[in-house]
Amino acid sequence: MTKKDIALKVADATGIKQVIVKKVLQGIFDCIIESLVREEKIELRNFGVFKIKTRRPRIGRNPRTGQTVPVPPRKVAVFKPGLEMKQKIK
Repeated sequence: MTKKDIALKVADATGIKQVIVKKVLQGIFDCIIESLVREEKIELRNFGVFKIKTRRPRIGRNPRTGQTVPVPPRKVAVFKPGLEMKQKIK
């Protein structure tokens, strides 16, 4: 499902124009991204939690040459589904 598909479903369900729904969705996504850049946790009740985790440095291997290379620490965005989502997916 794409952002456009979500906008279509919301527009059909609410009667709001699709263009307006797209702007609102993009605003929500921008807000989530900005919060993650500031390393803030975003908790959406009954949906889930977005947060930033730092991966530890490690030793990797170049698959072409077999040579070991250091992989530096990095930050990644993670999502943990909420209880209601987990129950509905089961």
